[in-house]
Amino acid sequence: MNNQPSSSPADRLARTLGRRRARETRLKIYGILAVATGLVLLTVLLSSILLLGYRAFQQTYIALDIHFDPQVIAPDGRLDLDSLRGADYSALIRRALQDKFPEVTGRRSKRSLYRLLSVGAPNQLRKMVLADSHLIGTTRTVWLIAHSDVDMYMKGYFEQNGPSQQGRLKDAQTGWIEQLAAEDRLEKRFNWVFFTSGDSREPELAGILGALMGSIYAIGLTLALSFPLGVAAAVYLEEFAPKKNFWVDLIEVNINNLAAVPSIVFGLLGLAVYLNFFGLPRSTPLVGGLVLTLMTLPTIIIASRAALKAVPPWIREAALGVGASKMQMVTDHVLPLALPGMLTGAIIGIAQALGETAPLLMIGMVAFIVDIPQGLTDPATALPVQIYLWADSAERGFVERAAAAILVLLLFMLIMNALAIILRRRFERRW
Repeated sequence: MNNQPSSSPADRLARTLGRRRARETRLKIYGILAVATGLVLLTVLLSSILLLGYRAFQQTYIALDIHFDPQVIAPDGRLDLDSLRGADYSALIRRALQDKFPEVTGRRSKRSLYRLLSVGAPNQLRKMVLADSHLIGTTRTVWLIAHSDVDMYMKGYFEQNGPSQQGRLKDAQTGWIEQLAAEDRLEKRFNWVFFTSGDSREPELAGILGALMGSIYAIGLTLALSFPLGVAAAVYLEEFAPKKNFWVDLIEVNINNLAAVPSIVFGLLGLAVYLNFFGLPRSTPLVGGLVLTLMTLPTIIIASRAALKAVPPWIREAALGVGASKMQMVTDHVLPLALPGMLTGAIIGIAQALGETAPLLMIGMVAFIVDIPQGLTDPATALPVQIYLWADSAERGFVERAAAAILVLLLFMLIMNALAIILRRRFERRW
């Protein structure tokens, strides 16, 4: 027989409340730990990208005393553009290096010496002479772009005075680099080439301008097509379509499902429809924009429908009550009030499309394109695809530039999201 007195309802209620508060406390701690873990991982990720990428914004240059010898530039005395463009400016650089290091002899040693400079250095001299032909016959100190291995060495990727196996530099080359640095003929400058050039096989000459222009063309076309089509579809489904209809329900379900379809499926669809069926050119922003439009449309339709639903029904009833037609009610009252939400959803959808790589790979925008695209039908690549290509390269210089391109892409996406927040707060109306 149990002689213990039975607990009162107040005691049982107190124990129940105690357990409930303990569960709430544990749930709160779990949530805080999840958020803190996410923040720590995000901080580590961004820090690693920042620490690796900011170095790409600097490039090593070497100062050489270049004699613009008229016997090399214009041996026949002709100073027309064709002759100046075709001159052997590499010979001027080789002569300057030999004058600087006269002790270097032998074919192999000279070749190692010439590799201190980028293959793009002669083009620098060519541009200088084309811009000012009065340089011919003079001697100037010119800062020429250094080879990527020299740049990596100066940025500390290779241990100074270490074994040559750490990089592709030979011991003699590191000695010449140290000598140039001691004479203040080595300098790290802001890397304008990274922002003003297209892709290149040489890391020190590779830039993001071509990929950036390709992304801008593709995203511009995506916005021009997806926003009006998405808003029109949302207005029809929300305001004009019958509420109880099999086909309308089927369309709504499919739109919701399309928003969750992997992006590579849209790439396969674009490959089959735009390239194989319509025969549009590969590797162009035109096809890229059309594929991204397919991918972005469901997001814009869903966001636009949510914005339309947020408009109070009494605004519709008031408009109809004063004699407005249904079209006037939508265009003059409902649509202007829902437009901020629609713009926010469109910008977020476009920003998401900007970071997509898989659909662009399927339509050939992974090709090596050096030239800057001038239109929608010019061959181009996109910024996320460019990052993918550089990250896949074995050379350390490309890895550094891939991290810098990620920083540019993140900055662009932050600007787009900030624009969405500003538009929502500026035009948002409360009722």
